[in-house]
Amino acid sequence: VETLAVDSTVQNSQMSGRMRGKDSASSSELHSDEEYSWIPWFCSLKGNEFFCEVEDSYVQDSFNLTGLDSMIPYYDNALDLILDIESRDDMLSDDQQEMLENDAETLFGLIHARYILTSRGLQRMLVKYREKHFGVCPNVLCRDQAVLPIGLSDQLDEDSVKLYCPKCEDVYEPQKSRHEHIDGAFFGRTFPHLFFLTYPELKPKPLSKNEKYVPKVFGYKLHKNAYQKSLEAQEKAMKEKAKAKQLRR
Repeated sequence: VETLAVDSTVQNSQMSGRMRGKDSASSSELHSDEEYSWIPWFCSLKGNEFFCEVEDSYVQDSFNLTGLDSMIPYYDNALDLILDIESRDDMLSDDQQEMLENDAETLFGLIHARYILTSRGLQRMLVKYREKHFGVCPNVLCRDQAVLPIGLSDQLDEDSVKLYCPKCEDVYEPQKSRHEHIDGAFFGRTFPHLFFLTYPELKPKPLSKNEKYVPKVFGYKLHKNAYQKSLEAQEKAMKEKAKAKQLRR
């Protein structure tokens, strides 16, 4: 794990440094370090609505962070930033500060993926689910069913976060572009399914066959092979047309 040199004065300028690369964050979102620590600040940024606030006590327990030090280049400094711990070394350059902030965001995301699988984390995500902070299913047949964030991979940089609908049991892209930058690994593949195992009373009944959309033409249901038959007929007609054209020559 590499270590960055950080001066104590860095903490006083952290809030302004955090804003670099965050065009969506307005000045009204800023507070002094005394009033607003890093975790609630980060979760309050526009585009980070899917995250819940992870308790400091969870982050401070090294057991919960096992293995993460090998995934984050400046792990120690990033962890200090998340926990608002002042460092005592030299001042960082702008490039180093930006690198540190990126590592802090990635580290928090990986911690978040573990935290939301705990009882406390599930409770916090329950509140957000009930208030529909994650949005609703775009499938009109699901009738505004609340959704949950999910990752299609547990590995970093493989895919962005998706939304899982417990009614149609399908996954969708987030409807707002500001969520496209969130890594799916910050939520993982397990979360929504563990959530409904923990709160089974919230799991809606899946769409029945009678509720699912059925394509019809002039009131008649289409056969499952209708499109394939239509394609084969089209290809056959094109071949016959080409053959007739050659014969006329």
